[in-house]
Amino acid sequence: MATYTLPELPYDYAALEPVINPQIIELHHDKHHAAYVKGANDTLEQLEEARDKGVWGAINGLQKNLAFHLSGHILHSIYWHNMTGDGGGEPLAADGVGDLADAITESFGSFAGFKAQLTKAAATTQGSGWGVLAYEPVSGKLIVEQVYDHQGNVGQGSTPILVFDAWEHAFYLQYKNQKVDFIDAMWAVVNWQDVAKRYAAAKERADVLLLAP
Repeated sequence: MATYTLPELPYDYAALEPVINPQIIELHHDKHHAAYVKGANDTLEQLEEARDKGVWGAINGLQKNLAFHLSGHILHSIYWHNMTGDGGGEPLAADGVGDLADAITESFGSFAGFKAQLTKAAATTQGSGWGVLAYEPVSGKLIVEQVYDHQGNVGQGSTPILVFDAWEHAFYLQYKNQKVDFIDAMWAVVNWQDVAKRYAAAKERADVLLLAP
């Protein structure tokens, strides 16, 4: 039995129009995300074979493949739930996400400052990658991370709670080479309820992520 499985989308392919068209959602989920799931499972099988045979010549490549495919699976699994056709705007206490709103203000000075930083981080990632809002357990604050490919340039122990996919497959069919336009449009579908739940969960388990001082 496979260790990892492709999660179902929480909405239909057309749910995020006009920000993301149905063709992109279908290809992105059913082909690209599915490929990361298969890649992670295949790599685990190859590592098991290496252990059984005691043949470790490919260990560096296998470990890199596992990190790439598994991180791709995890980030995409967050990505789908981070979006909703009824989303967008700014997180507000009136909508039940006041703790998240306060944390954003405390960590970035203002929502506008946070939005500008995450937008720039996602839009200027060299090559393929992500812009990520993460809970950092050492400081107890939120940070923005610029993730290259799927797994590089992140603080160890930080928990992603909002992710913007800036790989070309996420937008090219609709936005062509205008990555910035896609990132700007993404703010209209952010599911702040989902982000707030992830923030609360990350805070609750922060103490188990760190070594004792």
